[in-house]
Amino acid sequence: MTATRQLIVNADDFGQSPGVNQGVIEAHERGIVTSVSLMVRWPAAESAAVYARAHPSLTVGIHVDLGEWVFREDTWVPVYEVVPRNNPTRVAEEITRQLVEFRRLVGRPPTHIDSHQHVHRQKPVRSILLRIARHLGVPLRSYSRVVRYCGDFYGQTAQGSPLPELITVENLIAILTALPGGFTELGCHPGLADDLNTMYRTERTEEVSVLCDARVRRAIASLSVQLCSFSAVADP
Repeated sequence: MTATRQLIVNADDFGQSPGVNQGVIEAHERGIVTSVSLMVRWPAAESAAVYARAHPSLTVGIHVDLGEWVFREDTWVPVYEVVPRNNPTRVAEEITRQLVEFRRLVGRPPTHIDSHQHVHRQKPVRSILLRIARHLGVPLRSYSRVVRYCGDFYGQTAQGSPLPELITVENLIAILTALPGGFTELGCHPGLADDLNTMYRTERTEEVSVLCDARVRRAIASLSVQLCSFSAVADP
């Protein structure tokens, strides 16, 4: 018997700016976003948390923010850096601070954990967050025993070159068609205002349009994919 295909559509960067908040909210209310990851360090995090508290069906995880980097002249250079990523003590202290702030803002623990620009895939951040995820009993992106992560709906290469063909209705439907059985988290980055100094900016508006497109909703129904959130995940 084929396992049911259950899809969590998770919007990263919630709270990073008013424009990101606006796009995430629209993609949730008019589109297929079922979950968000909150960046607690940014001024728009407060308003993002207000919305999340008023919409308890929207699961909220923490988007650990240790910095952002851009690829220029064949090397990565920082846009900003919160703490040195190779200093375990500083990293652990900052993650603890962000978790405390998350609880203050949202009023409950995160339903899942991930990080800005996937820094949790590198040591020592990975081991620190794995311990925290196990303690909380929640999935850490790409390291869950239950939830598979899909990052194929993203409009750039890893180095920041444009890939507009990946944030189209056609590609999203192709992703849906190829989903395996079980839980899949589909990452996305919707936003509506050009109010960020970030390498991923203009693509966000297009993501909102695609995530809200009626053809995507029809494809989900015809493919018998079940939209859900991290609240449906029993075991990380």
